[in-house]
Amino acid sequence: MGIKREKSDCSFTSVMALIQKYQHNIPERYVLPPFQRPNPSRVDQISNNHPVIDLSKMNHPAHRSRIINEVRTACNQLGYFQVINHGIPTSVMKDALDAAEDFFNLPSDEKTRFASTDVHEPVRYGTSVNHGTDKVFYWRDFIKHYANPISDWIHLWPSNPPTYKEKMGNYAKAMKDLQKQLMEVVLESLGLNVNYLHDDIEDGSQVMTVNCYPSCPKPDLALGMPPHTDFGTITILNQSHQGLEIMDRDKKWHPVPFIQGALIVQLGDQLEVISNGRYKSVPHRAILNMQRKRFSIASLHSMHIEKKVGPAPELVDEQHPVAYREGSFGGFLDYISDKSISKGKYIDTLKIT
Repeated sequence: MGIKREKSDCSFTSVMALIQKYQHNIPERYVLPPFQRPNPSRVDQISNNHPVIDLSKMNHPAHRSRIINEVRTACNQLGYFQVINHGIPTSVMKDALDAAEDFFNLPSDEKTRFASTDVHEPVRYGTSVNHGTDKVFYWRDFIKHYANPISDWIHLWPSNPPTYKEKMGNYAKAMKDLQKQLMEVVLESLGLNVNYLHDDIEDGSQVMTVNCYPSCPKPDLALGMPPHTDFGTITILNQSHQGLEIMDRDKKWHPVPFIQGALIVQLGDQLEVISNGRYKSVPHRAILNMQRKRFSIASLHSMHIEKKVGPAPELVDEQHPVAYREGSFGGFLDYISDKSISKGKYIDTLKIT
């Protein structure tokens, strides 16, 4: 499979390179306008309303209905939950985070061979959100790569570090299996058949977004990622330390607690569309830490890139008319090609008002 890489406008300085030079302040392009900065006074630091769902008995008939109810409540109230006893060995999770750290510690020229500003690239290394279009930069380096089916894509992934493909590949396959289980539970919580869109979910897109958020001298002035929602059905997040915040229905930010061995499940725009608005995608952002860097791996799942998805017919009636037009992952990529995710949302173009 021949891949033509976008070489124009690929030069940039990674945050990993910047921290060698900036130890007490940050470049002006990373300083957010005051109203966009993280403000601790607007963050609920003591909330205990963070759903944690034990999946160990998901296939036990006597317990499944309770788990379905817990998922329904979490999706209705916050649009996210954490899962424990999910069946992914901690060694697989740790290996993936170790592979991420090893990649970002490589010399710049090893990483920039994957650099591109083209959001359609199947493997893309970059900084901020998209350094080609961002007006304000975010304190983050990343590499993204397609992963389903893994046999179609893994040969394009980094070969250095030498164990990257094996460790990240094992993790990606585990995430795909977990995603199928989670989608059944989420669909069932909506009252849909567990096999709804089964083939489309099986053949769907999986993008592994591997993030590095270096320690930041001025974490009160910058963000690792701006407030946004993910486009797909669900995102499964593995992280080395706490740093994710989610916004509730009252527009208040909540830090998501770090639970060793847990995985964070976030609802995306595509699931909001399928649910006809019963569930909402969760706005989230990444905050920074002055003392330590943070790594995260987001496994973003959606339907196949060209598959258009609309509301499930079973969730449309006189009281709940169709609220969204059909949209696709490919349409989302086209939308963000020349528009920052902080400037608008693709799902808003699908809403019927």
